[in-house]
Amino acid sequence: MKNVLIPVDGSANALRAVHYMIEHVRENGPCSIHLLNVQPPIVSGTVWTFISKEMIQEYYDDEARTAMAEAKAALDKAGIMYQAAVRIGNAAESITAYATEQRCDHIVMGSRGLGAAGSLLLGSVTLKVLHSVHVPVVLIN
Repeated sequence: MKNVLIPVDGSANALRAVHYMIEHVRENGPCSIHLLNVQPPIVSGTVWTFISKEMIQEYYDDEARTAMAEAKAALDKAGIMYQAAVRIGNAAESITAYATEQRCDHIVMGSRGLGAAGSLLLGSVTLKVLHSVHVPVVLIN
């Protein structure tokens, strides 16, 4: 059985990646699916002075829940089991590390996410993932 990672950020392309995997499972049988949302770290020391760790964690949890809501709903509606995880850090590095840790043999992701930076054809996170992983990556546009 394939072990597939789908990074989700709440973008339309990420949701299309989820729908692609739903169709893949319908046509080819079950896969072990991992949804991963990566939240950028809050790096300002000033923020940490005025806001508790619990409040910041609650913020990360809320942002991740929002980013993954449609993806989870689509998989739930299709009756497909999955694991969901949240990481805080650099998106490309976190995706690569998670794929390695979970021994994913494929990554299915949107060609662009919510960020505006990066090349015109592929998002910057996508490019970094393509250059750092050693498993096939299916890009969905």
